[in-house]
Amino acid sequence: MSYARRPTASPKPLDAAALERLALRYVERYATTRARLRQYLARKLRERGWEGPEAPPVDSLAERMAELRYVDDRVFAENKAAAMGRRGLGSRRVEEALRHAGVEADDIEEVAATSADEAVENALRFAKRRKMGPFSTSPAEQDLARKQVAAMVRAGHAPAIAWRIVRLKPGEDTGFLLDQENRNKTSPSAWEL
Repeated sequence: MSYARRPTASPKPLDAAALERLALRYVERYATTRARLRQYLARKLRERGWEGPEAPPVDSLAERMAELRYVDDRVFAENKAAAMGRRGLGSRRVEEALRHAGVEADDIEEVAATSADEAVENALRFAKRRKMGPFSTSPAEQDLARKQVAAMVRAGHAPAIAWRIVRLKPGEDTGFLLDQENRNKTSPSAWEL
């Protein structure tokens, strides 16, 4: 017995109603931005083609979804920044992710701006997750310490904060990091690199 494959019919080209249905289905399933919605619709148009004399209404459809509050770049940015902060990622990494998602620069500035305390707390969360500095079982040798600092910098943390945390001995109290940051708020320091 042979199993011959049936030839698959190519999907019908999209029209305005089908494009709107795709947009609605996408925004109901995913938290997204206007830019990502536009990218999705453009990809579907490349895959299936467009049926109609006028250009596909991708931009106007994305704006209408934003007007209806199905898509809200600011809320997306706030939620994404909060989730990344809980994972211990730094503000530079958050800014990069938001820029990649198509969030506008004004929203990125407001959302990704963290206080000095939040920056230290996020760095400590990252160090705890990766068992670095005071959360490790043994002090890091110089090469390992450099690698740990590099990982923290890639995660978006300032090098000065990363070095301070990595140099702490296992089990050492980290409360003084926040206290010291509070004392240094009036004058710029290496923490703000």
